[in-house]
Amino acid sequence: MKQISLTLSILLIMSATAADGASQKNIVLFLIDDLGWMDLGCQGSTYYKTPRIDQLASEGVRFTDAYSACAVCSPTRASILTGKYPARLLLTDWLPSGRWDPKAKLIEGRKIRGLPVEEFTLAEAMREVGYRTIHIGKWHLGSEPFCLPQHHGFDLNIAGNAHGAPGQYFFPYQGNWSIPTTPHRAKWNVLPDGNDGDYLTDRLAEEAVKAIKEAGEKPFFLYFPHYGVHTPLQAPEELIAKYEQIPVAKRQGKPVYAGMVESIDRSVGQVLDAIKETGKEDDTIIIFTSDNGGFYKATSNAPLRANKGSYYEGGIRVPLIIKWPGVSLNGRVIQEPVISNDLYPTCLSAAGLELNPHQHMDGINLKSLLNETERLPRETLFWHFPHYNSHPQSYPSSVIRKGDWKLIESFDPASIELYDLKQDIGETKNLAATYPDRRDALLEELESWRKAVRAEPMQPNPNAAKTPILEGSTKNHSAR
Repeated sequence: MKQISLTLSILLIMSATAADGASQKNIVLFLIDDLGWMDLGCQGSTYYKTPRIDQLASEGVRFTDAYSACAVCSPTRASILTGKYPARLLLTDWLPSGRWDPKAKLIEGRKIRGLPVEEFTLAEAMREVGYRTIHIGKWHLGSEPFCLPQHHGFDLNIAGNAHGAPGQYFFPYQGNWSIPTTPHRAKWNVLPDGNDGDYLTDRLAEEAVKAIKEAGEKPFFLYFPHYGVHTPLQAPEELIAKYEQIPVAKRQGKPVYAGMVESIDRSVGQVLDAIKETGKEDDTIIIFTSDNGGFYKATSNAPLRANKGSYYEGGIRVPLIIKWPGVSLNGRVIQEPVISNDLYPTCLSAAGLELNPHQHMDGINLKSLLNETERLPRETLFWHFPHYNSHPQSYPSSVIRKGDWKLIESFDPASIELYDLKQDIGETKNLAATYPDRRDALLEELESWRKAVRAEPMQPNPNAAKTPILEGSTKNHSAR
């Protein structure tokens, strides 16, 4: 009885905290899949056309040094919903993964294959104080029977399941691997109806608009993780044709990918228009970001080095825009390093709720950065990836960024790299030998963090081949 009374008391306090209508803002969190740091006009691209997202940046705050918690998708998604580093969660690789080479030099670290129901997610925190919680799009954090959005605090789940990509972007959204039956199709994408020619990005935007209008006066939290711009690379023909007219020398990526980026921009515009039409513009916080860097076969991340899957900047530095009416200063650009863990406490603050540091223990509320110049009470960010990956320049490694300095400890091949990002954003000059004291201090801090979060180590593999060939490795990696 005491436990029940205590729980009720906590809920009453939380409800009272959020009872003030002025503080109970709606929240829309766009998470784009594989959108590179340079893939928006407001980020400096002259190729991709993103007028609605650029407008959002001009009306809110844009972060130049925002990071995903992982260089691949599932761990970043878990980080957003829990406020924890993937290493602390033991969810450190995309799901279901499992393509480890038994002849590799090292045995990969253990990992879980779904977001544990024991985690108290951002959606659950919102729902407890009366928010309608909506998930539309890609989930990729586990499967039935316990790891879908509805098991983690979402009232409505549209299109979210275990899959990380559609078979194709056009209805019925199947690839050749799918069983061509209506029940299987409905189970896969949770969209049991549709018409030939329907494009998934557009369809999900329509569902989001519908959900916003159906929310009525009730505050809502809309988590909108798009499947785009992940492969397969497919876009409406008129958009592809538009970018095919641009000379090859002026292209940043493939025309089909450019069409996918523009379709995302169009969908963001539809949601923003719906919010304005329902009279909720001044009461809605918009967050826009990506789950990792751009895919090397689709786009260029220059001037950043490497791509999705890599722990160079091209794999983990991502766009981040926050529009918080009455708080964010229009058009402000922030260079403070932030990470996806920070979105949980920031959303709680936006909802007028007390923070839950015992849950989102690795995240910091970003509100103070949106209209002030004060720095966050944090100097360092961390990454840990005890797995092999097929992406170019991707290696099992741990990373620390402290101020402008970034250190990468690669486990296979074994190497230490140190970069001054302020002077060398492209990570072209390894300064590990030049600044041994700084290198060793960062290594020590990185090891202390790994112990603190109980990060899974890699172990020597007794069955390793004498000269293992690692996918994605480069001959000059150790020298750089």
